[in-house]
This record gives sequence, structure tokens and C-alpha cells, in this order.
Amino acid sequence: MGVGEEEGRGMASLLAARRALRAGVERSRALSHALARAGPRLGEIRARLPAMEAAVRPIRAPRDALEGAGECVDRAVGPAAAVLKVFDAVHGLEPPLLAASAVADDLPGYLAVLSRLEEALHFLSDNCGIASQWLADIVEYLGDRSLADPRFVSDLAEALSHLKTPSANLDGGLLAAALDILEAEFRHLLTEHSAPLAMKEPNSSSDPGSITPPRIPASAVHKLSLILDRLAANGRLATCTAAYADARGDTVSASLRALGLDYLHDPAEDAQVLTPNVERWGRHLEFAVRHLLEAERKLCVAVFERRPEAASSCFAEIASRAGILDFLKFGRAICDARKDPIKLLRLLDVFDSLSKLRMDFNRLFGGKACVEIQTRTRELVKRVVDGSVEIFEELLVQVELQRNMPPPADGGVPRIVSFVAKYCNQLLGDPYRSVLTQVLVIHRSWRKETFNDKMLVDAVLNIVKALEANFEAWSKAYEDVTLSYLFMMNTHWHFFKHLKGTKMGEILGDEWLREHEQYKDYYSAVFLRESWGTLAPLLSREGIILFSKGRATARDLVKQRLKSFNANFDEMYQKQSAWIISDRDLQQKTCHLVVQAIVPVYRSFMQNYGPLVDQQDASANKYVKFTAEGLDKMLSTLFLPKPRRAGSFQIRHSNGKITSAMTGLYRSSSTLK
Repeated sequence: MGVGEEEGRGMASLLAARRALRAGVERSRALSHALARAGPRLGEIRARLPAMEAAVRPIRAPRDALEGAGECVDRAVGPAAAVLKVFDAVHGLEPPLLAASAVADDLPGYLAVLSRLEEALHFLSDNCGIASQWLADIVEYLGDRSLADPRFVSDLAEALSHLKTPSANLDGGLLAAALDILEAEFRHLLTEHSAPLAMKEPNSSSDPGSITPPRIPASAVHKLSLILDRLAANGRLATCTAAYADARGDTVSASLRALGLDYLHDPAEDAQVLTPNVERWGRHLEFAVRHLLEAERKLCVAVFERRPEAASSCFAEIASRAGILDFLKFGRAICDARKDPIKLLRLLDVFDSLSKLRMDFNRLFGGKACVEIQTRTRELVKRVVDGSVEIFEELLVQVELQRNMPPPADGGVPRIVSFVAKYCNQLLGDPYRSVLTQVLVIHRSWRKETFNDKMLVDAVLNIVKALEANFEAWSKAYEDVTLSYLFMMNTHWHFFKHLKGTKMGEILGDEWLREHEQYKDYYSAVFLRESWGTLAPLLSREGIILFSKGRATARDLVKQRLKSFNANFDEMYQKQSAWIISDRDLQQKTCHLVVQAIVPVYRSFMQNYGPLVDQQDASANKYVKFTAEGLDKMLSTLFLPKPRRAGSFQIRHSNGKITSAMTGLYRSSSTLK
């Protein structure tokens, strides 16, 4: 090998050594940089070493001791892990339960998710405390055997003590939020389907009973019931009941107010003024009970299907808000009205309305929740019965007390006669006969006595007969006997005409009625004979001789007789012009008889002897004051009825007080239905 080759190899080795040295320097420099960068991290590790040492220290124990504790630890960790999994599941239910439209879109689905939440919370409530207790037992085991650091054991024990404490917020408020959403949907459904009825005008003559309350869709009722069940199961029944009563009570109340019920709050004291309102009261009460409240009762039962007591209390609140107590209060106001016979009819109207609704009241308001309505209704019925019987039993006394009162000065029919005839017909006609009998039967039963329809008829007949007995007493009170005849003719005919063909007349019988007709005929004949019948003899032809020798004497006799006739006619006409015959047909017939008794005689007399006065005496008008036609017209207008003041009578009450205008019996005859 040559020298050149030797040098070449040496140079190559030198270059390789230089490269190796340079690479080593680079590696050293990189390591130096790495060490410089790792310095702070090493400092951090050095700082954390004490804590890591403290974390490892609690489990420092002999291997055999730790192996003995393993089985106990496994028994506690298993249930704890299950509880943790349920907690995770609860948090997974948040999105579907808190979604804004979840309830409205799919109520059954929402309730299913809510049921899962309730089951999870029930599991946590039952097991969380047990798992915590088992973990606490392990901690105690570790502490007793010094298998862990005492400070570590103390911290674990304190943490576990909080877990063992019962808590209603295991879900972080998720259940409460879901129930709030259900409550809001419950109120929304009620509001959506609780619009007041579109009632007609308050003064409309149409029957409100023809208005049918709209039914809430079955789907909405089902939803309300489902929501109510879940809310009630979670202690929110009272809240639901209040919300339901608010919505439905306000709806029913608004529907009734549209009928115009202001009269319920400001009743009059006079039974006559109350008459139209009592009729409205009966219709409105029937509508409220049989239509509105009946529908509300059915709806309550459907919504509160599994909770009948809650349904009853809720319905009672709705009925109260609807104003059922105001209806009963109005009935009591009628009982407090001034006492008179018209009040008896109004009380019977009230009783009839309540009686027709008795089964409805018992069904709707029979529960414990409606005890106030029951009490007020019983009190009203008792006051109506007592008040009706009191007035009815006083009627006979009041009629008898009228016997000593003066009769009408014009000989007309006393208003009490007209009133009692109509009034007794009403009491024995429909519907008052059956209602009054029922009232009297109830009242007598309270006194352990009996009563029947025949006793009612007899009582009314006694009133009529007492009134009939007044006729004779009143006729004797007239100083002018002729006027007494006119009065008796008027009254007997009025009695006959206004009772014939009526229920009262049917009970009294045809023979009784014919007696009054015969009395009318009798007093009519006596009246004519004793009054106008006395004028015709004054125009007698006796002693009047028309021959030449007797003409002067005849003229004097004619003058005397005409003068006497004129004086008596003027007196009688002036006096009887103030008298009346109430019945138009009887007035015309009587006037016709008077005309027939006077005018033909006067016409014949004047035709035969009038010329004696006309031809010979310049003062003929002094004796010839009337023509036959003039007398006819004058006499045909006699006895026409004139407006009469209502207070032509006074009545003496059983307490000794006197009131005008027949406050009890006859002032209200024009108001009879």
C-alpha cells in the first residue's frame, strides 16, 4: 500500500471524528436547553410532592389489612354507584321536561317523562340515605383500624353526614319546575274553555232556560283530569282547586250578571212592587240551578273524577261565586216585605220555585261542602211557610173587621168585594191551590196536626161567606134607604157575575149563585119602586077636566102637578147623579127601566095637558122644564162610574191600628195576576 493511500485514510478518519464531536456538542447543547426548560416543571413537581404524599398516606397500611377491608368497600360502593347512575338519569330528563311546548304538544308523553322523574326521585329518596350510611360504615371501619389518615377519615365522615340528611331537592328543582309547567297548562286550558255565555238582553221576554251552556270538549276535560291527578299526587290539589274555582266561578257569575240581576241586591219593601221581580227571580234561579250549576257539577265530577271530596268543595265555591246565596237572600227580602195579601201570593211563588228545584238542590248542594247553602235554604223555606200561613189565617179576620167600616158613599161595589172575589179565585185556582195546600200541610205537620185540600176549600169559603155577611151590615149604614137598595143591587150582581164560571163559583154551587142573582133582581125592583117609581103618580090625571067650565081648574092642577114633578125630579136626579152602578150592562139596564118608568108617563101627560100651560101662561117655562127627549137623555146617563180614589176604606187591624186604603186586602186588587 502506498503512502498516499495511508494519508487518505487518516484524513477520512479525522473528518469522521470531527463530525462525531460536532454531533456530540449539538446533543449536549440540546440537553442543556432541555434541562433549562425542565427546571420550572421540576419545581412544580417538587411543590406537589407533599400533597401527593398526603393523598397516598391515608391508604398506607399493611397489605393484609387492606385486603381484609376490600370486601366491605365493595359492598358499599355497589349501591353508591347505582345511586350515581340514577342521578345521571335524572339530569338526562331535564331537556324534555323543561321544553316550552312539550306539555301542549304531547301531554301523555310529558306525563310519562314526569313519571320517570318521580320514580327516580322515589328511588333516590329510598336509597341515597342507605348508600350514604354504608359508605359511612366503611369510613368508620377504616378509622377504627387506622387504615387511613385520621384527618382524611374525618373529612369523609363530614361529607357523608350531609348526604344522609333528607333533602327535597335531590333533582335540583327539576320536579318543581315541571309541576309549575303543568299548573300553567291547567290554568291555560281552563281559561281557553271558560268564556261566559252570550246571554240576551236583560229585558228580553225570552226564557233564559232556552240557552244551553256550551260543553267543554271531552279532550280538554281529559287533559284537565290527567294534569290534576299528577299535581294532586305531588301536593298541589289545593292550588288546582283554587284555580279551577276562580276560572269557572267567574265564568258562571259573568253569565248570570248578563241577565240583569241588580234587583237581587236592592229589593223593595212592597210586595206589589216586588211582583215582576219575583217572576224574574223564579226563572233566573231555575236557569242558574238546572242549566249553569248542573253543568258545572258534572264538569267538576269529570275533572275531579278520583277525588269526590275535592269536587264537592270546588263546586260549593263555584256556586257561591255564582251568587246562589244572593238568590236566597232575595227570597228572604220577600219574607221581610210589608205584610198584605199580595205578599201571600209572592211567598207562594217563592215556595213553588223552591219546591220545583228541591230535588236539584238536594243533588247539587247535598254535600258537606255546601252546608251554608243548605242552612240558608232551610231557613228561607221555614220563613216562607210561616209567613204564608200567618197571612192566610188573618184573611178571615181582616174581612170581618171590614164589617164596621163605612160603605162607599156612591153606592158602588166596595173594592174589597172585587178583591176578595178575585183573590179567593186565585187561591183555589192553578197554581196556588196546590202550593198553598202543600204549605199548610207542612206547617201543620210541624205542629203534629193534619191538613188537606178540603180544609183549604172550607177556609176560603169561610172568607167568602164572611164577606157576604158584610153586605147587610154595610147596607144598614146608609141613611138613604134607596141608596142601600142600589148598593145591594150592585154588590150582589158583582158577586154573581164575577164568581159565575170560576173555580170559586163552581165550589159555591149554582144555587148559591142564583140566590145572588135573585137578590140583584129584588133590590133592583125595590130601588125603582121606592125612587123613580114615586114620580109617575105625581103626573096623575085625576081631577083634570078639559071642558070649558073646568079648564081653569084643570090648568091650575096641571101647573101644580108639573111643579111637584119638577121639584121631585130635580132633587132625585141631583142626588142620584152622584151614585154609580159599577157594571156597564147593569147600568144601562137600570137606566132603561128608569126611562120606561118616567118618560112615557111624562110624554103622555104633556101631550094631553101641556097645551093648557103653553097657551094660557106666559111663564110656561117655569112649569114645562123638560121635554120627553131631554128626560130620556138625562136619565140614560145616570149611574156612570167615576174615577175613585183608592182609599175609600180604612181597615182596623187585629192589633188595634187603623191604616187607610185597605192596606191589607183591597188596595192591590188591580195588581192581581
